[in-house]
Amino acid sequence: MEEKPKNILMQYAGFAAQLAGVLLVAVFAGQWLDKQTGIAFPILIWLLPLIVLIALLIKVVRDTSSKK
Repeated sequence: MEEKPKNILMQYAGFAAQLAGVLLVAVFAGQWLDKQTGIAFPILIWLLPLIVLIALLIKVVRDTSSKK
């Protein structure tokens, strides 16, 4: 029983690192794509991180659901 809390803690710590890394990449990719396309309003710098957040929230729900 002692292993389970540490395992859950490491799982969420890994998810937090993954979230930070992927969001950072999405923001920089959106910024770069906005510069490449020359769009007046920076839409991709908002859209790419939003898509990443939605995908990661779906992953969390699937990982934490009781059905497997």
